[in-house]
Amino acid sequence: MDDGHRLSDAYGIWKEKTRYGVKYMGVERTTVIIDREGRIARIFPKVTIQGHAAEVAETVAALA
Repeated sequence: MDDGHRLSDAYGIWKEKTRYGVKYMGVERTTVIIDREGRIARIFPKVTIQGHAAEVAETVAALA
């Protein structure tokens, strides 16, 4: 749980969103891959489902 959205702010994924013309704040669907040293290796912003799992698997395999 990210009370106060501190982690979301740190990763830059707490964004203004719009649904049915109504603006609100929320988490942008994002995948962050963190390497073995704890550094961000890759960020996939505005994730869509189609093909995403394969793209993430390929990136993780390249890090191994």
